[in-house]
Amino acid sequence: MSDADINVARACQRLTSRRIAAVGRWKPNARGRLEEAALDLFTERGYDQTTVAAIAERAGLTERTFFRHFTDKREVLFAGGPVLEELLVTAVAEAPAEAPAYDVVAGALGRLAAILNDRRELAPRRQVVIDAHAELRERELGKLSSWADALARALRERGDDPRLAGLVAQTGVAVFRSAFETWVVDAASQDLTAIVRESFAELRVAVGGM
Repeated sequence: MSDADINVARACQRLTSRRIAAVGRWKPNARGRLEEAALDLFTERGYDQTTVAAIAERAGLTERTFFRHFTDKREVLFAGGPVLEELLVTAVAEAPAEAPAYDVVAGALGRLAAILNDRRELAPRRQVVIDAHAELRERELGKLSSWADALARALRERGDDPRLAGLVAQTGVAVFRSAFETWVVDAASQDLTAIVRESFAELRVAVGGM
């Protein structure tokens, strides 16, 4: 096991008690079982040492079933990205035409946060694995960049100035990332929706005071 994987295991130990309580109530479908099994194995054996076959076996499913849901083990951590990106685009399109770009982006990312709140037990474990591996951190940054690009396009399509659209989209994703990092590391933190809302409000005040 690599040093990174050892760090993952250690970091995940403090999450175990909360996860066990949650699993007792949760009866996941096949996709959820595979995700849960993968995170368990990434913690126990290390990401690099975990195989698709092992994930499927732990979940009580076949490799064929695994590949119906994910293209490879990395996608267990990132498969939801495109769906969430589409959610952001839809939220921008549905925003009132007169709303400022800043409020539109804040609202879209707030909607995303509401969806992610349901993953409170899994999100910290996922983030520990990602933070410990350079290739996964790069993939995470790529996902966030794609979200920002999608938000900027959606803003332009609703008639916002192209330069402003890009600036607001990039800033919005940066605010969301900061809020998400607070949420996943603080077990006592409030829900992600509230953190995102407060973060956008704090930035508005800070910029207004410059």
